Amino acid sequence: MNKAEVVINKLINKGYHISCAESCTGGMLTSQIVNIPNASLVLDASIVTYANEAKIKYLGVTSDTIDKYGVVSEAVAGEMAVGIAQANNAEVGIGISGIAGPTGGTKEKPVGTVCFGISINNELSTYTVLFGNIGRQIVREKSVDFVFDKLIELL
Repeated sequence: MNKAEVVINKLINKGYHISCAESCTGGMLTSQIVNIPNASLVLDASIVTYANEAKIKYLGVTSDTIDKYGVVSEAVAGEMAVGIAQANNAEVGIGISGIAGPTGGTKEKPVGTVCFGISINNELSTYTVLFGNIGRQIVREKSVDFVFDKLIELL
């Protein structure tokens, strides 16, 4: 059983629903959830919010949070997770914002920096992982894998 299947089964057993707000992963997390039979029992809705304006409009991320912490921050990923969960009445909300590369990094936030928010029943956990400049696709894949690992741990 792969990690996505484990997560889907945990969600089904708890009667939980999940919604994802993805930026740098571009829907990859949701796609892996949808690959699993019975995903329709737990997946309400997900959204790719690449632009800052989309994060504000659809997820309730505040421009103040973006201005203060930057779009790639635990604060923004947390607001994304909470916003998507609330919008869909989901027990589990995921927010992902990062710099997959190959450009866009800074000294403070290098390429491969990804921030995560995981909201479970309104309890928010946030994380930052520095995957390194390992290639855009690999950063995205490792980000999805990280979320599944955390969900297995937290659920």
